[in-house]
Amino acid sequence: MLSGPAILRISVLLILAGILAALVQFLLPNPPPAPIPAPVAEAPAEPVPAVEPSAPPRTPEPAPRPAAPPPEAVPTRPAQMPSDALAFPNEPVPVQQGQAEIDRAEESAGPRALALLDLNTASAADLNKLRGGGAIGRAIIAKRPYASVDQLLSKRVLSRAVYDKIKDQVTVR
Repeated sequence: MLSGPAILRISVLLILAGILAALVQFLLPNPPPAPIPAPVAEAPAEPVPAVEPSAPPRTPEPAPRPAAPPPEAVPTRPAQMPSDALAFPNEPVPVQQGQAEIDRAEESAGPRALALLDLNTASAADLNKLRGGGAIGRAIIAKRPYASVDQLLSKRVLSRAVYDKIKDQVTVR
């Protein structure tokens, strides 16, 4: 058990670590902003003649800006690239033609065929990804090999509830 002075020292160290972390965050440079397009080259300004006291001051006229390209000439990013949604979160992603038909087909189709995982060869990460299983990969790997899927219950690897959820997703070859 820790004594009072030891707890005090640990508390002071934690507070100092927090202050140091905040200081580092404050002093580190911010990430570079997104690249800004190069400015349009403007015509050099005309020299301003000497102003006579009786003449009104002359202001230079702004240079004309180039016309924007027509909308159909602007390339669009494909919608299937998930990195676009992360890189440009405020811009809407254009919907592909026929997307409504794809959505309707997915809704009317039956359940998707699942690839069965072999209990004797699957990795812990794959076993943890089973729907309804949770973090069961280590427990399954620890009791290998299996002759049948039912051995998950007989070897007391999983509870009945978890077994019922994953039994259709696994196999033994």
